[in-house]
Amino acid sequence: MRKITCIKKSFTVCVALALLGAYSCKETKESKEEKTDEIVQEVNAEPFFDLSLAQWSMHKMIRNDSVNPYSFAEKSKEWGFTGLEYVSQLYNPELSDANYSPEAMAAFVAKSNAEAEKYGMKNILIMIDGQGNLAADDEAERNETVEKHKRWVDAAAAMGCHAIRVNLTGSSDPAVWKKNSVDGLTKLGTYAKTKNINVLVENHGGLSSNGAMHAEVMKMTDMDNVGTLPDFGNFCIERSDDGCANMYDKYKGMKELMPYAMAVSAKSNEFDAQGNDRVIDYVKMLQLVKDAGYTGYIGVEYEGSELGEEAGIKATRDLLLKANKKTK
Repeated sequence: MRKITCIKKSFTVCVALALLGAYSCKETKESKEEKTDEIVQEVNAEPFFDLSLAQWSMHKMIRNDSVNPYSFAEKSKEWGFTGLEYVSQLYNPELSDANYSPEAMAAFVAKSNAEAEKYGMKNILIMIDGQGNLAADDEAERNETVEKHKRWVDAAAAMGCHAIRVNLTGSSDPAVWKKNSVDGLTKLGTYAKTKNINVLVENHGGLSSNGAMHAEVMKMTDMDNVGTLPDFGNFCIERSDDGCANMYDKYKGMKELMPYAMAVSAKSNEFDAQGNDRVIDYVKMLQLVKDAGYTGYIGVEYEGSELGEEAGIKATRDLLLKANKKTK
């Protein structure tokens, strides 16, 4: 550091020089802090996750507007996604009318693979609905449900997916539900393991939307290919005519399910003027996901009615990217 020597007649000049030096140091420090903030923002600008689209976001297009479900890959690519999350029921009546025959399933796989390859998309998972109750009280019914899901495990494997998503529909008695859930998941998970497929349970109503119970089932099942697919918004345990009669704390539930997560669903409905979901704090949700060390795909699942499906999908995508920049 340069030494400043003062004599009486130049005291004023010396003080000015000293103050100038102090100001310069302060300015440099502030500049460094600003640059640090810029670096943090630049790092957070790159999402810690990849973007996939849940096909359910298009269910009105497909069911009401005659959009071909096999256009899923093309539209997802156009809207800025890289991963595909298929929904089994959106390929009915094509598959259901054929009773999910091996020939019908093979055609579904071939068409889906061809479209994904054509548009450079990655098949992530298949969401399975309408194939029975995996936590049913009756063991014979549970076994039949497991058998019905096996064809979807095979399809997922043939499509290069890493998982299928299942529902744990069954008893309303917590103790019975947990016991039945473990049985159904263990049987299905054992088969899925031979195909290198994960079996993921979404919080999708009933006791599966109770985060603590859902997590307990995961702990009891204790299989490395059986996990969760936490959904930002599906924490209603019991519905009523005008909404939800029993709502589980969504942030508590998310935190409880994330340790077992192998996929994540970003549910959205309606947006405010700033583009934020009116019910779900996306920054808070994403922070919970990030804190859990998750870096995989997050699937956009728009279910709103104020915006059309395409607009809602894009609004959810943009909200995820904006919220990412505010995570720590």
